[in-house]
Amino acid sequence: MMDPRTSAQDVMRCDLCETAVVQMHCDTCLVNLCKACVGEHTISVGSKKHEIVSFKLRKAIPIYPGCVSHVKERCEMYCNQCDIPVCITCITANHHLGHELSKIAEFFYKRKEIIIKERNELKETISRTYQYIASDVQNRMSQLKKEYADLSIAITKHGEDWHREIDKRVKKLKAEVDEMKNTQLQTLQKHLDEINKKNSHIKNELDSVDVVVDSNDISKLLSVKSNLHIYKTLPQKLEPNLPKFIPGKNFEEELYKLFGALSSSSLTSDKHGYSMKTTQKSPEAGSSPPVKQLLDEPETVTTIDTGYGGLKNVVCLSDEEIWTRGSDTIMKLYSINQGSLLKSITLKSGNITKDMTVTKSGDLVYTDTRDRTVNIVKNEKIEELIRLQNWRPHGVCSTSSGDLLVIMDSDDDKQTKIVRYSGSTEKKAIQFDDNGKPLYSSGGYYRYIIENRNLDICVADSKAKAVVVVNQGGKLRFRYTGHTPAPNNKFYPLGITTDSQSHILTADLNNDCVHIIDQDGQFLCYIDCGLSYPWGLCTDTNDNLFVAQHENRQVKKIKYFK
Repeated sequence: MMDPRTSAQDVMRCDLCETAVVQMHCDTCLVNLCKACVGEHTISVGSKKHEIVSFKLRKAIPIYPGCVSHVKERCEMYCNQCDIPVCITCITANHHLGHELSKIAEFFYKRKEIIIKERNELKETISRTYQYIASDVQNRMSQLKKEYADLSIAITKHGEDWHREIDKRVKKLKAEVDEMKNTQLQTLQKHLDEINKKNSHIKNELDSVDVVVDSNDISKLLSVKSNLHIYKTLPQKLEPNLPKFIPGKNFEEELYKLFGALSSSSLTSDKHGYSMKTTQKSPEAGSSPPVKQLLDEPETVTTIDTGYGGLKNVVCLSDEEIWTRGSDTIMKLYSINQGSLLKSITLKSGNITKDMTVTKSGDLVYTDTRDRTVNIVKNEKIEELIRLQNWRPHGVCSTSSGDLLVIMDSDDDKQTKIVRYSGSTEKKAIQFDDNGKPLYSSGGYYRYIIENRNLDICVADSKAKAVVVVNQGGKLRFRYTGHTPAPNNKFYPLGITTDSQSHILTADLNNDCVHIIDQDGQFLCYIDCGLSYPWGLCTDTNDNLFVAQHENRQVKKIKYFK
C-alpha cells in the first residue's frame, strides 16, 4: 500500500503532523500547515514574525537549484561569502566553514524583491523618461525642419529683393546709355547736315564755273568770284568718346559680404539636459507632487451664483478668483470666497465666445468662432491674437510652456484639428492618427481641450462621446468612452481639466457627474455632489474642483482629495 505522506496521488499533508490535509501556509518559513498545527508552529519558532496565509494564497514555492558539486543534491542554503547556492553535503563537508549562510528561499525572496523593484523603476521611471526623451527629440527634429525651411525661405526672399534691386540698377544704367547715345548721335547728325550743306554749295559753284569756262562771254567770266578760300577751311573732325562700364572690383568677394552669409551650425551635448521622471511631466513642473488619496465622498465647499442664462465655462485666475462665461457676450470675474462679481468684459464683436483660458501671466484668452479669431484681454482691453482663414476656432487652453492649443473646424465642417501656437505663430498641427484617420469628430459640436501634467493633450469630444488623449507629439495614447457598468445615460463629455496627480476629469452632462480617470485612461471614480447639467471644469493649485452647472447658473467648488 502506498504511503499517503509521499504518494503523488494523495492530497498534500501538513509538514508538522504529516497526516492532516494542508489548509494554511507560513510564507515566512515556507511550511505547509493544517489549522490545528498553526499555533504549535508559531510557538516553536517564536523569534520570527510568521506570515500565515491560506494555502491558496501562499507565495510561489521556489524551485531549488541542483548542486554543482553534488549532482543528486538540491541547494537549500546560500553562501553569502561565496555568492553561490550550496547543499547540505557542501555544508557538512566543511567546504563553507565559517561562512555566513542563509536559507536559499529567503535569498530568493529578497533577490526577487530587488528585481521587482528594479523592474518597476525601469518601467515607471527609466522607460517613461526615455519615452519623454524620444518625444522631445522628435519634436526638436520637427521644429528643426520647420526652422531650416524658414531659413531657406528667408534666403530666397533676400535673393529676390536683390534681384529686384539689380534689375532696377541695370535698367537705370541702360537708360543712361541710351541718353548718352542719343546726345552724341544728335550732335553728329547736326555736324553731318552742315557738311552736306557745304557739299551742296560746292556742287552749285562747280556747275556755275563750268558754264563760264565753256563760254566765250567775257562779262560772265569777269562776274565769277571764287570762294575757294572758304572751302579750304575744312570742318572739325568729331570723335565720339564712348562711356565704359566699370564693374565693381572684387565682385564675388564684395557680393558675399553685402548679400550675407550663414553662421556655422552645431549640435551641443548637455549630459545634464534630461532628468529621470516618474511621469512625463513638464520641465516647469519641478519635483513630483506628493501622492494624494481620493475622498470616498467628495464635499461641496461653496456655491457661486453667476446669473447667466446658460453657464458654460469656468477658469481659475487664482485660488481666490474665477472667470466664467455663458450664452451671451459677457465674461465675468468672481471672488470665490465672497461670491461677488469683481469685473466683467463684453466681447467687442458682439458674438458669443466658444471657450476661454488663462495664460501663465494671468491674461484671459478666448475664442470667437464667428469672427474666426483668438483674442487676449490685457488690462481690460481686448487685442486680436490670431485670425484664421477657412477655419473657425473652438476650444482653447494655455500650456505649461506658454503656448496655446486651439481646436478648430474647417468652414465646411468636414475637418477638425488642434494647432499649437507660440504667440500668433503656428508651431504644429494635430489631426490624424498613425493610420491617417481623423483623431477628432468634425461638425458643430462641443470640444474642449486641456494639457495634462505629463504634457499629454486631452480633448473632450462630445460628438464622438469620448475623451481623446494624444502625447505631446500628437500620437494617440488612448480613447476613454465611459465606464462599465455605465451610469443611466450615454456618456456625453464636455468640460475637461486635470490635477496635480495627472488625473483627467471630464464633465458628463447626460449623467450629472464628473468622471475621474488616471493618465493612462483607467477609470477611478465618479463625482456627483448633487450636480445638475455639469458643463465647464477647472482645478486650482490646491486641487479643488470647480464645476460650471449649465441650467442653475451656479459654480460649485468641490474638494475630492483627502
